[in-house]
Amino acid sequence: MSSTSSFAAQSATSPLAPHQIDRRDVGPQDVQIAIEYCGVCHTDIHQARNDWGASNYPLVPGHEIIGKVTALGSAIEHLKVGQRVAVGCFVGSCRTCSSCEADLEQYCLNNFTATYNSPSKDPGGFTYGGYSKSIVVDKHFVLTVPDGLDPAGAAPLLCAGITTYSPLRHWDVKPGMTVGIIGLGGLGHMGVKLSHAMGAKTVMITTSKNKAADAMKLGADEVLISTDPIAMQSMTNQFDFLLNTIPVPHDFNQYIPLLKVDGTMCIVGSVGPTAELNTGPLIFGRKSVAGSLVGGIKETQEMLEFCAKHQIVSEIELIKIEEINHAYERMLKSDVKYRFVIDMNSLI
Repeated sequence: MSSTSSFAAQSATSPLAPHQIDRRDVGPQDVQIAIEYCGVCHTDIHQARNDWGASNYPLVPGHEIIGKVTALGSAIEHLKVGQRVAVGCFVGSCRTCSSCEADLEQYCLNNFTATYNSPSKDPGGFTYGGYSKSIVVDKHFVLTVPDGLDPAGAAPLLCAGITTYSPLRHWDVKPGMTVGIIGLGGLGHMGVKLSHAMGAKTVMITTSKNKAADAMKLGADEVLISTDPIAMQSMTNQFDFLLNTIPVPHDFNQYIPLLKVDGTMCIVGSVGPTAELNTGPLIFGRKSVAGSLVGGIKETQEMLEFCAKHQIVSEIELIKIEEINHAYERMLKSDVKYRFVIDMNSLI
């Protein structure tokens, strides 16, 4: 067991502050990683402030981790000390259920172990995340970072990147298709970049005319203002696939008429109850509303390789760990384009 520096929330109302945590010793299957960069996800705020009622304190957030290997277990041959690696939203699963056997660890039927705030045999009884100097992770859940990817910009790929890549791949987005990305934020900006790289006609769907220029720079072919009823009517039955990244409950019904027959809208932003769904357009157009959660380890590695090939990283603002509480306040005001990433190299 070794002690390492971190930033932690001690309660739902306390600011994040320096805190020493213990990491387990490196076992035969383990990888020890010195963390260089950690992305800041909106989930971090929800967990730190116990918005979902399941937080355990002290709580060390962070599940978008980029770092370098500092020690390897005796059973590991595919990695080397000094190699740049990554860790995403989970660090364990049962590995035996039908989902895990299909490389869909994110849907583990026995529940995956989240990178932080999950029950664990590790010191402290719960996992601690990437707002820390180092971490020890089972080799199966350690990803390799391709050469040429900016490590800071790559950090949010471990959550925002795979959250948008996985449904785009699952619904086989490709040239000749028209794809709408609903909402331009941390998830939406990645959706635009990835859909564009997959060759689809990519339309940013937003309530804000002010976001149009940014959307076009990111790779959108068109921008559709969802508060303009005439514009929305003109796009009826035009979309093969809609990726809905809006993070708060809202009325899905306004978007369903945009879908072609057999089209799908996939929800990746809003979790939980929402407005009543009108099934009429679904039945009369064989349309679908679906959901998706990050991606499995195999698919996340595939996503990193895809991003390296197409030189895709997140648009980020790099901060020091001491700025994290201010960053949270700015995130709640949507005052970031489009992801904060913490430079963990400065943590003592």
